[in-house]
Amino acid sequence: MISVLLVDDHELVRTGIRRLLDDQRGLKVIDEACTGEEAILKARQNKPDVVLMDVNMPGIGGLEATRKLQQFDSSIRVIVCTVHTEEPFPTRLLEAGAAGYLTKGCGIDEIATAIDAVYRGERYICSEIAQHIALSMMPGASPTPFNRLSQREMQVMLMITQGQNVQEISDKLCLSPKTISTYRHRLFEKLGVLNDVELTRLAIRHDMIENVKEA
Repeated sequence: MISVLLVDDHELVRTGIRRLLDDQRGLKVIDEACTGEEAILKARQNKPDVVLMDVNMPGIGGLEATRKLQQFDSSIRVIVCTVHTEEPFPTRLLEAGAAGYLTKGCGIDEIATAIDAVYRGERYICSEIAQHIALSMMPGASPTPFNRLSQREMQVMLMITQGQNVQEISDKLCLSPKTISTYRHRLFEKLGVLNDVELTRLAIRHDMIENVKEA
């Protein structure tokens, strides 16, 4: 029996996926979490085989949660399940240690297949994501400005666009406010923005923020 931890900040999404997975032979959802921080806590408590992880959530979100989970126990397989299909999300999550990457448009059969694959030590990337990654590597491809960010800069950027201030980010990432300010300054320079508002608008234009539309 493969044990699964569901992580998504939308209760309706968790409930729907759980009901579908409950009908799959050999799979058992042992717990749910609605933030990255809660995912880490419940993974430590329950030691699931697989974590089905959303990306955009309050707090540290799915990127940092994936990285921390792999540092804690690399035997826990993380499958990202998100609306984000474009780079740099897939590459950043895979670099952080995710073993699989699915879109929320995939069916339950594919989710079950992905869970089985990563449990057996394989990687699973849905065809849509694989195509986006391949196209981004072709000559002449136009990367988004967010591709220039380092892993840590990317994490800080995501938290800033959630409205978190330097002190809040510092507390959640266990880094000094000075260090967070340095990352913030560097990502502003790389992206050519002057403040948090300009950063958020740029993130919206490049679909880096889920469920937000620019007026």
